[in-house]
Amino acid sequence: MKSIKLIIVTLVMCFVFTSCNKNKELHKITDGFVESLQTTYTSYGLINTDKYSKYTKDSLYRIMPIGRLINVKIEKEVKDEEYEELKNDLKEHYKDNKNVNDVYICNGGTVMIDCRN
Repeated sequence: MKSIKLIIVTLVMCFVFTSCNKNKELHKITDGFVESLQTTYTSYGLINTDKYSKYTKDSLYRIMPIGRLINVKIEKEVKDEEYEELKNDLKEHYKDNKNVNDVYICNGGTVMIDCRN
């Protein structure tokens, strides 16, 4: 009986730890762009933005810097609620980062991370 409880607790803990940070790879990529705007680039410019674009390994997200904005697009057809969840996740991730002014859903329906001065 104790071993069954231990297995259940272990499975629950594994689920909690893996589901809490489902966007870890996305955060790592966006963190790299946010940091590079402070150390390497003053702006990514408006031309040839595809040159800097990155995708998550599962190809679910495309991350593309435009000027001092970072555009995050979900690469499948989704409902507006999924973009709202993505915006909230990124807003929470960057809430204490002084280099990020705002995270919002732009008119094109994608999420923007605003790093403008």
